[in-house]
Amino acid sequence: MSNPRATRTSGPSATVPVPPTSPWSPEEIVEEAVAGDEREWVPASQAGVWIRPLLFDTVHGAWVNVVRMRTEGFISRHHHPAPVHAHVLKGSWRYLERDWVATEGSYVFEPPGDTHTLWANPGESLTVFHISACLVEVDEAGNPLSHTDVFSRIEQASRHYAAVGLGADYVKKYIR
Repeated sequence: MSNPRATRTSGPSATVPVPPTSPWSPEEIVEEAVAGDEREWVPASQAGVWIRPLLFDTVHGAWVNVVRMRTEGFISRHHHPAPVHAHVLKGSWRYLERDWVATEGSYVFEPPGDTHTLWANPGESLTVFHISACLVEVDEAGNPLSHTDVFSRIEQASRHYAAVGLGADYVKKYIR
């Protein structure tokens, strides 16, 4: 709506003024966080773990995804140079270095530079992660092994979508 006086109804008698949307604003993304189409789940490097992309923010170097774990045990030892936010939708997991367990409904804030070992508890878990900058895989001594950023996640998803018949460009719906 380009009319600054435009309104939308949100109920039988309520009207809410809607400011104009900038023509420079990217489109909204509205997706099911837990995709019903298995082809939308991108296999992670660890067996029994998948990633469901929701947003690839190339301007800020961040991404939002749902991580689905259907395995138990070691997933990844890593750290992030920027904050990470997590919200557990289902199941539970923990970091071996901590005395807490992230359970359904939990919110977890990971401060920049935090190194941790992700451990999957029994049963399926689904967690929304908002990751900025990158994820750096490290060995037991904390030495870097590899890293993942928004562009490598885009490449990973694009290859997967091409392989499962959705097409390499399917990933573009998540890129902003």
